[in-house]
Amino acid sequence: MEGVTGEATAQPRARRRITSLEVLCALLVVAILGQSWLRDVLDVPALSTGATVFVAVCVQALPFLVLGVLISGAIAAFVPARTLRRVLPRHTGAAVGVAGLAGVALPGCECASVPVARRLMGQGVAPAAALTFLLAAPAVNPVVLVATAVAFPGRPEMVLARFLGSFATAVVMGLLWARWGNPDWIVARALSRVPDPAEGGRWRAFAETARTDLVEAGGFLVLGGLISAALGVLVPRSWFDVLGAQLVLGVAVMAVLAVLLALCSEADAFVAASMAALPLLPKLVFLVVGPAIDVKLFALHAGTFGRRFAMRFAPVTFAVAVCCAVAVGVPLIGGAR
Repeated sequence: MEGVTGEATAQPRARRRITSLEVLCALLVVAILGQSWLRDVLDVPALSTGATVFVAVCVQALPFLVLGVLISGAIAAFVPARTLRRVLPRHTGAAVGVAGLAGVALPGCECASVPVARRLMGQGVAPAAALTFLLAAPAVNPVVLVATAVAFPGRPEMVLARFLGSFATAVVMGLLWARWGNPDWIVARALSRVPDPAEGGRWRAFAETARTDLVEAGGFLVLGGLISAALGVLVPRSWFDVLGAQLVLGVAVMAVLAVLLALCSEADAFVAASMAALPLLPKLVFLVVGPAIDVKLFALHAGTFGRRFAMRFAPVTFAVAVCCAVAVGVPLIGGAR
């Protein structure tokens, strides 16, 4: 009876989950072993061109992506959210401006900025300032600006336009929330105190945050590279010529594309630069809109702050980002290519 009882009460073993990193390693091994076959398959001009674009986008963006996730992990582990709270002014308008500038000093990717903003709210920071930081951190930090300069060599005005457009988007959204935002739109759990991730061990928090961000952002980088390669091969050049000739249409299409592609801010400049037929203004709109709102950020906002918040915040952010990008881009870059 004891044996039967022991068997009946025995707990089943937890099944080991295969991680995305293991899948990536397996794919790399398969690619190495089957490289001769892949060489024969890719011996087609269109596929060769697409493969070249894909590799170029990924290789150029990967160092900045790695640097970005390392900085993001260091911030999560070694920079407590209370640090920002201490330096933020009490006046809401001034706090919004300082929070926007803090995005320059405390960089992070889009995914990492959402829990940081939640931690700030949980420690008593005004939601307007926390949301300003959420929008500024992934868009105006030095890693993103350097990546933009590398992607657009000889175009310093593009770097300046991206900084000003993204900073203006963050500040305007913060001021709009301070004026018309309703705290009831944010779920109560987002305003409750969130434990500091460093409490479980700073180096462990650093490693886990960096690994998670790298795997997630790396996946979006690969997806963006594949889509960029596909656009260069499958979409007729005449379509891009039409977008280049119709500036308003190009701006609208690139704004929607930024939402759908959901690229990491450390890598999106290289994808935009690969679309050579488009003028700089639609590319700027792509670079300003993407870090502010896209499909993955909408899901993160809904899961963290609630659906009522996300349904209101997303469309307003999209409209403000497009307007700020155009307002900054027209005098700085105009219709240049």
